[in-house]
Amino acid sequence: MPDATATTAPTAPITPTHCPYCALQCGMSLRGEAEAVEIVERPDFPVNRGALCGKGRTAPALLSSRVRLTEPLVRRPATGRLEPATWEEALRTVAAGLRRTRTAYGPDAVGVFGGGGLTNEKAYTLGKFARVVLGTSQIDYNGRFCMSSAAAAHQRAFGLDRGLPFPLEDIPRTGCVILVGSNLAETMPPALRYLTELRENGGTLIVVDPRRTRTAEQADLHLAPRPGTDLALALGLLHVAVAEGRTDEEFIADRTSGWEEARAAAMSHWPELVERITGVGVPQLRDAVRMFCDAESGMVLTARGPEQHSKGTDTVSAWINLCLATGRAGRPLSGYGCLTGQGNGQGGREHGQKADQLPGYRKLDDPAARAHVARVWGVEPETLPGPGRSAYELLDALGGDIKSLLLMGSNPVVSAPRAGHVEERLRSLDFLAVADVVLSETAALADVVLPVTQWAEETGTTTNLEGRVLLRRRAVSPPPGVRSDLEVLGGLASLLGHEKGFPASPEEVFEELRRASAGGPADYSGITYRRIAEENGVFWPCPVQDTAAPATDPQPGSPHAGAPHPGTPRLFLDRFATDDGLARFIAVAHRAAAEETDEAYPVLLTTGRVVSQYQSGAQTRRVDELNAAAPGPFVELHPLLAERLGAVEGEPLAVVSRRGRAVGPARITTGIRDDTVFMPFHWPGEGRVNSVTNPALDPTSRMPEFKVCAVRVERVAAEER
Repeated sequence: MPDATATTAPTAPITPTHCPYCALQCGMSLRGEAEAVEIVERPDFPVNRGALCGKGRTAPALLSSRVRLTEPLVRRPATGRLEPATWEEALRTVAAGLRRTRTAYGPDAVGVFGGGGLTNEKAYTLGKFARVVLGTSQIDYNGRFCMSSAAAAHQRAFGLDRGLPFPLEDIPRTGCVILVGSNLAETMPPALRYLTELRENGGTLIVVDPRRTRTAEQADLHLAPRPGTDLALALGLLHVAVAEGRTDEEFIADRTSGWEEARAAAMSHWPELVERITGVGVPQLRDAVRMFCDAESGMVLTARGPEQHSKGTDTVSAWINLCLATGRAGRPLSGYGCLTGQGNGQGGREHGQKADQLPGYRKLDDPAARAHVARVWGVEPETLPGPGRSAYELLDALGGDIKSLLLMGSNPVVSAPRAGHVEERLRSLDFLAVADVVLSETAALADVVLPVTQWAEETGTTTNLEGRVLLRRRAVSPPPGVRSDLEVLGGLASLLGHEKGFPASPEEVFEELRRASAGGPADYSGITYRRIAEENGVFWPCPVQDTAAPATDPQPGSPHAGAPHPGTPRLFLDRFATDDGLARFIAVAHRAAAEETDEAYPVLLTTGRVVSQYQSGAQTRRVDELNAAAPGPFVELHPLLAERLGAVEGEPLAVVSRRGRAVGPARITTGIRDDTVFMPFHWPGEGRVNSVTNPALDPTSRMPEFKVCAVRVERVAAEER
């Protein structure tokens, strides 16, 4: 593999762009060509200020033609193997497969599954392709597995979903942060500096996590609840705040509704009960409330820990209730925020990949929204299909109601819950087409694999966790034989009878996206490529200021009437996005996880990430440096549990649930509860922990319960090793 940071001529052009991985979308610059690309720091970008984690530093390694797909592959009936094909043959085979299914079974027999790493332009076009060309309602994306519970809770409470309603730069300036279920030191290392600066500025940090992670070690107070009990913990903290007279009654009266019901629900979760449920002692509960409320300002930040549950929406609502009741929302340096995980998880759902949404974060079942988007697309509103299945439900229906699937930028064979079952469903399809950069475990099952461009080889926008719309610029040429996702969708659309409306130019697509999003909750109509480049990103909502003028590229900073909207770095300071401007308390109550421990499965499993791998590992497992740092899965367990099992460090252990089995070497540490084991989820094969996880869904967000299930842990017999 080539050196990702090989030295190139200092006179080579430098292209500013962004990291392809997490939702920080760290700024970086590239110099050189694909086989010898040098990373150049970009300290002017405010999110990371030049800092990069190991994944970002080594990202150019993926540009090598030795680790990625460079030609289409078609499965030959004679051999059953994927073999090279021309683009013409590959696209015609895909079009024929999709057409055959539609003709035989109807449009909803064709499914579309997208990814949170697709640019806004690609996500927008994929949603349009599904609804206009295929006419199917069956589209969703892996972002459903990311922050859908937080998104649903945002909508209920604030009337608008944006990961963070304030920029990251506000975090060090607040008084106290409660960080719930996030290990920033491993998942977003450049963001850890914000917590370090918070404490240097005299602020306090409370971390809620069943493991004593590298992030928890930075905390002034670490709360280690039993997995699946974050909802009870939040309710217990609100109870203490009420009982100790720490609520902000003026804020509650002026800027919220629904307090009495939420208050009553919290008061039924008294501290001693919460201690029994969570394992967090009453003194710690009181300390947390004191620290949070004594500060002049405060924030609660959640991540997948409390969200990936069958009650994730209610759990996030309980943390939002704590913010509202204490006046820690809708004010400077205060609020609730969600740390979005995937690179474009925010933009991916804003512009049409989710089963129930249209561009601009419009609802698919809203007649006015349908009429607006249909007008932009040049179709009749009644031709647009209604809402379809959520991600896991769509995957579960493969081979049943859904006969064919077009999949772009996702690897559910590794990333989906109950992954063994999902793999079986994928194998049962009549036809599967996958567009990806690498031959992932999912792509290896396909009938056709289409090699597509990646981050540094294409231009396009992403939206980071702050709601900052960013521009990734093409810096290098893709290998011959590789096409962009936009070219793929345009080619398929043409073969399926839609020769217009699917351009290959990202900027042309973005101009249409601006019109489609105009007036919607996620309004991008005032954002242009030029503005993004000049302003280091633009925060949405950003409408066109002068609606009488056409949505053309304005001159930033123009003093005259009709000057461009400045964007919205901070939401809700004057009013919330509800009809009456008031935030909504949501009355919630603790309930057990979908699967509790019992005699047969006496241990809790929780899952997560490690710093040197990313998501399903389809990309990072191809980088030597990252594999050397994190070569495979492991089973983290407490010494007391290890003693009960007779396990020793490094010995293989099997983690078994009602759905499957995963194996990894023991990693014994006091940094985890003795009733819990942890496994990272980046690997396929026998170490695939998502073979074990529970697909029980949140009734509102349809988020699966990745973060907790009942398991037994067994030593692996010598003959299996």
